[in-house]
Amino acid sequence: MIFVIAAKELKALFASPLAWIVLTLTQLIVGYGFLQRIDDFIQLQPQLIQLPNPPGLTLQVVAPLYATVGIILLFAAPLLAMRLIAEERRHQTMVLLMSAPLSISEIVLGKFLGLMLFLLLTIAIMTLMPLALLFGGHLDFGLLASLLLGITLLAAGFVAVGLYASSLTAQPIVAALIGFGLLLVMALVGETAADSLRDRGWTAAADLARVLSPLKNFDPFARGVFDSYSAACLLLLIIVFLVLTIRRLDAARLGG
Repeated sequence: MIFVIAAKELKALFASPLAWIVLTLTQLIVGYGFLQRIDDFIQLQPQLIQLPNPPGLTLQVVAPLYATVGIILLFAAPLLAMRLIAEERRHQTMVLLMSAPLSISEIVLGKFLGLMLFLLLTIAIMTLMPLALLFGGHLDFGLLASLLLGITLLAAGFVAVGLYASSLTAQPIVAALIGFGLLLVMALVGETAADSLRDRGWTAAADLARVLSPLKNFDPFARGVFDSYSAACLLLLIIVFLVLTIRRLDAARLGG
């Protein structure tokens, strides 16, 4: 049933003008940044050649491109996730969904998977840009794989937060603002809080605060390093907000 719900949500996304607008704007922004970085790389070529171990095309062009994608997803994920539950509540169809022979976990995971499939398709389309460089250059496929893994985990974390925000209200716009606010606080405060706690000697608390720094946890992947701790932090972020969403909906069902 999870895949049935996911297919329904994916179909609804493709029928939504907002999803197409977000997809189009995302591709335009990424495409412009991609061409700009290629131009910068070409201009730096004479200086890079003189270095003993010059950085390659993947590090100079592709890695910053996926860092830009991460920032875009911070804005796009709450917009796309805002209707997943909030709109069901506004149209009073959430009661029917909860009365079906489905568990709350299946409902939440199905909606999460549906939006993730849409974002994975968006990421796949973006990946065609760096792959086009193979016609005139060489790519570091290890770094590219690391970037894809990192951006997928980052997108999943953003979707989980957006889904939780959507469970808090019956107004999609309010849900988008809550989701964006949560992600913005994580981006601005999470790393600072972790450093502050570490300076005070509270290592365990600092490590826990690192979970709330998704963009910071993406950094190792952008350098081609598989940091198991960063991956664990991103996975924990996903799990925590999915569990919070399930508990929120479960409480709403018990409360009538």
